[in-house]
Amino acid sequence: GYHRMNVSKRSEAMQASPIRKLVPFANEAKKRGVKIYHLNIGQPDIETPKVFMEAVRKADIQVLAYADSNGWEPLRRSISNYYKRMGLPYEVEDIIITNGGSEALQWAFLISCDAGDEILVPEPFYTNYRGFAAPYDVVLRPITTHPENGFALPSREVLETLITERTRGIALSNPGNPTGAVYSAEEIRMIADIARDHQLFIIADEVYREFCYDGKQATSFGSMTDILDRVMIIDSVSKRFSACGARIGSLTCKNRDVMSAALKLGQARLCVPTIEMIGAKALYDLEPDYFTPIRERYEARRNIMIDALQKMDGVLCERPGGAFYAIAKLPVDNAEKFAIWLLTEFQLDGKSVMVAPVENFYQTPGMGVDEVRLAYVLNTEDLAEAMRVLATALQAYPGRVG
Repeated sequence: GYHRMNVSKRSEAMQASPIRKLVPFANEAKKRGVKIYHLNIGQPDIETPKVFMEAVRKADIQVLAYADSNGWEPLRRSISNYYKRMGLPYEVEDIIITNGGSEALQWAFLISCDAGDEILVPEPFYTNYRGFAAPYDVVLRPITTHPENGFALPSREVLETLITERTRGIALSNPGNPTGAVYSAEEIRMIADIARDHQLFIIADEVYREFCYDGKQATSFGSMTDILDRVMIIDSVSKRFSACGARIGSLTCKNRDVMSAALKLGQARLCVPTIEMIGAKALYDLEPDYFTPIRERYEARRNIMIDALQKMDGVLCERPGGAFYAIAKLPVDNAEKFAIWLLTEFQLDGKSVMVAPVENFYQTPGMGVDEVRLAYVLNTEDLAEAMRVLATALQAYPGRVG
């Protein structure tokens, strides 16, 4: 007889992207002629610096050969110099180039954990952390944070109750996706102390480092000089230089055992694309003042969005300190239902908005049911109009509560 082949339970259990689940509804709306403002995804509209393509065009390549498994050395040197400009003590040998920050995060989970080991993660978190951890049977244990106080970390006492004999590390994104939270220097120091006292790794996802507002700066875990043996820094050119499609990231660590494990993983997948590394080096060689006008643009966008949200009746949204996301608690019965309704049934002057429901960004069941993540990656005019559309939609939504 005919037997259906089964895929592994492991691959069946992988989550599909909760954000991309709404894409078919958006496509249908566009077919009907509705203009959709995309607040659902962090794809910057800022131009990729021209130096990327210039460097690629200048490269005279006769044979497009394999690169080194740990990455093209001139790029690693440029990243080392980038760290040193910020006062972080990282050398070329502390850096390995990865296929995006994504691969660096996968490796960090794999290097710090055996199957069944646990990593603490402040929730809500970037949903792909689940996708990076799941194939390796790494368990993510949530550190619950709340929109009411801007997603600040709980006290050390509360954090320490979450540590078990299987805990191997703490992973956190700073500035945060999806919350936009920027942890204070005190919070960073507290995590460093916990990691030191409990023998834990810190997986520091700092891909939004430059995007801090109100004159603030993000404290890098690389500045916690007493625990550098346990800090793995994750970086990427995606958001920093608006080069998402280049897929160039890095894992940086002072711990030789971590780096030799990373090199073995690098050798197992051969290398990162040569051409992209050539372009990425030119990005990391840019002067730090490259970020100033971009930061100002994002800050202006943030202010337009948050000011508008805070005026909407029943909406709770603390002003985020960094990245380009905010989480808003809405007066709706269910944020995913609302997001679908926006795309299928609502329009204002032929326009609607697409938002990302946040429930799947939490590990704890039942949390974030009425929350959405909004990315302020549109120009100020579009953003203001998107907010007008959203405000009207919230008033008209049949499942409005409160």
